[in-house]
Amino acid sequence: MINVSVAKHGTENATALIRRFTKRVQGAGIIRRVKAARYTERPKSKLRRKKSAVRRIARREEYAEKERLGLIKEVVRAPRRG
Repeated sequence: MINVSVAKHGTENATALIRRFTKRVQGAGIIRRVKAARYTERPKSKLRRKKSAVRRIARREEYAEKERLGLIKEVVRAPRRG
């Protein structure tokens, strides 16, 4: 992370100091980088991926078993367009 600092010059008022600070922050690209990283998610851990895969496989097997026993009607899906 880049630190941005500004020091007050002689008789410079607070508004000018804030404006100069804002320009420095924009120039450093801090806000753009923070906004870009705002909604990024961390990658799932190996263990978590494995657990979800096991759950998914079990759910598929359970569904196939119910379908085989006639508890669920077989769903006919339209072919995907590519």
